[in-house]
Amino acid sequence: MALIRQEVYDRIVSVRRWLHRYPELSGRETNTVAVIADFLQGIGVPYRVSVAGTGVVADIPGTAGVPCVVLRADTDALPIHEETGLEFASEHVGVMHACGHDGHTAMLLGAAALLSEEKDLPAPVRLIFQPAEEKGTGAQAMIQAGALEGAGLIFGGHLDRHYQPGAIVVAEGAVNASSDNFTIEIIGQGAHGARPHESIDAVVVGSLMIMALQTIVSREIDPARPSVVSVGQFQAGTAPNVIAGQAKLSGTVRAQDASVRRQLLSSIRRIAESIAQLHGAKIHVTVTEGTPPLINPPDMADLARRAAVEAVGEANVLPLKTANMGAEDFSYYMEHIPGAYVRFGGQVPGKEGFPAHSSKFDFDEKALAVGAAYYHAVAKIAGQRLRDQQSRS
Repeated sequence: MALIRQEVYDRIVSVRRWLHRYPELSGRETNTVAVIADFLQGIGVPYRVSVAGTGVVADIPGTAGVPCVVLRADTDALPIHEETGLEFASEHVGVMHACGHDGHTAMLLGAAALLSEEKDLPAPVRLIFQPAEEKGTGAQAMIQAGALEGAGLIFGGHLDRHYQPGAIVVAEGAVNASSDNFTIEIIGQGAHGARPHESIDAVVVGSLMIMALQTIVSREIDPARPSVVSVGQFQAGTAPNVIAGQAKLSGTVRAQDASVRRQLLSSIRRIAESIAQLHGAKIHVTVTEGTPPLINPPDMADLARRAAVEAVGEANVLPLKTANMGAEDFSYYMEHIPGAYVRFGGQVPGKEGFPAHSSKFDFDEKALAVGAAYYHAVAKIAGQRLRDQQSRS
């Protein structure tokens, strides 16, 4: 590959394929850790394992006294049975790298190889190989384990099938949505199916709630501010001739703006309580807050764009096409220190229709070189910024 040395590219392709063949679920990434550790040891980069369980943290020296630049990759797979037909398809039944985390890990290892050869890095570089991103818990666990101690800036990225390989997508503002879950328990009155007047029908109450919840986004939220309310589960009833006395709804809420996020959660409670009262039912609403929105500050997006241009050239640095309502726990890191999150084009011709978390998801391995080159560039540019700030202070 032109972006990085062929020898480095070949090695990270090999790593990616091994990780893809032997994927591991969130919190169980023990063999993945061994592969990462073996690679880092081979290039002489010191590392720590067992960080927050199955996390790995590696540190590459730079100018003393300057905060470090952090680069992060996620390592976990998903509980999906693979149907890609790849020669290196998963050998773990029901487990698959369907989101590209095998690629993210390989990219960062490639960057580690390039950075380890630098003689005078402007700032130290810390590599975080984070477990359990798919559960939304890994980033917080790594932070609690001290992964951001002494850190100044942080950068990450994700493979994206919507863009051609060779492209890096850099956006200012929201790049991922928040992710919260809600559960509504409905307590009515069961009765014989032939005597509905003796019941408070939890199925009817729940059905009305589901329909009414869909009006929140369409009628209460500015159409220019992307948001989602989806009910994914509706559990009720025990028999065809029994009117259900209890039901439970569960769903997810997504927003790219903190104020919209608060409004959505408030509206869910208001609508559920009103419909329950209308029909004489009782309810319990439980909201489980998840990851916050991931928002690139303007100055950090500009820094990431400079690094992307250095890695792949101006023509291959693209804006974000559409709002991404998926969640990403990288946002927790950015609640502590500034940073930016980008996307790496990985579209495979003929497979554009297979999204992340699909059993047929794959990406073009040319993206591995792009990611490694970008992380190499952004570590140096961000490091120079931190060194300059340190010298002025």
